[in-house]
Amino acid sequence: MADTAQTEAPEQDEAEVVQFDDASRDSLHILPMAMLPLQTPGLRRAKLIKNARLETVVEVFQDRSTGSGQISPDHLGSLFPSHSKSLRVDMVQISKLTRINSFDVYTLRKELRRVGIAVNDAKALQLSDSKRAELTGYMKDFTRPLLQQVYGGEQRQISDVSDILAMLANPDREDALANLRLLSEKLKVKLNEIPDFLEDYGDVFLSLAYFRSCLDGIVPEVQRFLKWAMEPKSSELIARDRNIMKMLSDVQSKLTSITTLITGRFEAFDRRSKDFWNDISADSFRSVRRQIESHHVTIGGVLCGLAVKMALWKARFPQGGAGPNKRVEFIRSEILPGLDHILAIENAASGIK
Repeated sequence: MADTAQTEAPEQDEAEVVQFDDASRDSLHILPMAMLPLQTPGLRRAKLIKNARLETVVEVFQDRSTGSGQISPDHLGSLFPSHSKSLRVDMVQISKLTRINSFDVYTLRKELRRVGIAVNDAKALQLSDSKRAELTGYMKDFTRPLLQQVYGGEQRQISDVSDILAMLANPDREDALANLRLLSEKLKVKLNEIPDFLEDYGDVFLSLAYFRSCLDGIVPEVQRFLKWAMEPKSSELIARDRNIMKMLSDVQSKLTSITTLITGRFEAFDRRSKDFWNDISADSFRSVRRQIESHHVTIGGVLCGLAVKMALWKARFPQGGAGPNKRVEFIRSEILPGLDHILAIENAASGIK
């Protein structure tokens, strides 16, 4: 079953129950504080976000006209002077959250449990219906071998991940049911326990689909950024400055290394999942699941770091362009800080089995 953290939350007035949007729930870098059992009125309407320097800040408002209102968690007392007692209690949770590298739902499932923080509703740690639908194309790659085991080469219409699981949980043909029985024997799972296995399988590979979707969106942006960032090297003035040239080369080397390493991890996941279908067993599935889930935190941390940096670059320079000095200053002040941290997260993944 899905691995989520949940306990009873403190009672809240109906007026204080805050709904958070799907985009925040599906994000790598946003944690809607409404999901937490906080005591400070008004704080539940805020969000924890990662800025481009990979610092965790509290976003108290955000709109197109006024932008994003951000404050360091340490300065929340100035916003809630009449709620100092409840804020002191809430700050125990918030200080733990600032050390989490990514706020995607899969990282949060592990990290919230590790630091002992509950959520108001386990659904807060699930992707939205719209994101699940968006990931259907990715999920087809992971579930195609499973469907072939049960339905052979028959083509099936699939519009959402739930369609795949429903087809497998309730086969509509005798030979499909017979194949499902055979699959249950290989997995050492009783036939009536197959739905639970399918939910486990679906959630594991939905997580992989989610992270792969993020990676596929980020890598082309990093490549575009690097082309833009390296153009100042052709400036005669920049080329004479050894320190700037070294900084630009360091940024290029680190970003290239990070994207190459994390892409290689996904290729390893693909190989392991294919091996599972060549040798179906309960042990092989547990091994695949353990490998993927053990990497959730590091994958989330790397992708979150890259995502917020590329988002800021696109926001500051939506049309590209800008002179060499302006580009160099942006790279020095906003891109370079935190790159070593992202690389350290990625390098730490090499020790995870």
